Amino acid sequence: MVTRSKQNGARPGLRRALVPLAAIALVLSGATLVGQGVWISAKAEIAQVLLARAWTRAQEGETAPTPWPWADTWPVARLSVPSLGQHAIVLAEAGGEALAFGPSHLAATPPPGAAGTSVIAAHRDTHFAFLRDVEIGDEVVLERVDGERVLFRITHTEVVHADRSGIQPEGGPARLALVTCWPFGAVTPGPERYVVWAKMVETLEV
Repeated sequence: MVTRSKQNGARPGLRRALVPLAAIALVLSGATLVGQGVWISAKAEIAQVLLARAWTRAQEGETAPTPWPWADTWPVARLSVPSLGQHAIVLAEAGGEALAFGPSHLAATPPPGAAGTSVIAAHRDTHFAFLRDVEIGDEVVLERVDGERVLFRITHTEVVHADRSGIQPEGGPARLALVTCWPFGAVTPGPERYVVWAKMVETLEV
């Protein structure tokens, strides 16, 4: 009986000793998650600064200036939607890295302002999240590295299947197709794409 009493008395003491350890473990886990979030946010901010510097170098005449030494992409244009106050540096589709840092111009399509359909793609939850708010008639400005600024006006939007988009890059007047995944807010990938169509209106004075 004495032995059993001692054992029963030891268990509450053990539990009391474990409570602070569990609390410390939770605090450390939370701190780790917060630290990871801050680091990811910091990397995104630093990346945008480096992209802006690479864009300036491109405007100054440097050919394919990479934002950091190991980058497999470089700035090719700057996209703006004045009505929404949105702008982003458009990157060359040179590899899988581009979409992680900004909109990407599909290399197999004409450059913005050239005859045919220029396609620019980006993620729905980051750089092209604002596409859900665009309206018919909104203007899209594409500034190229040569300093030329091309004005497009949104004509319509549509949801298409990734394998049956209907986008024909070659032929026809200069158009722009801004493409992202559909639907907005989804957490898993799917086969549907949201396409914002715009037609070239004019070339703006620098």
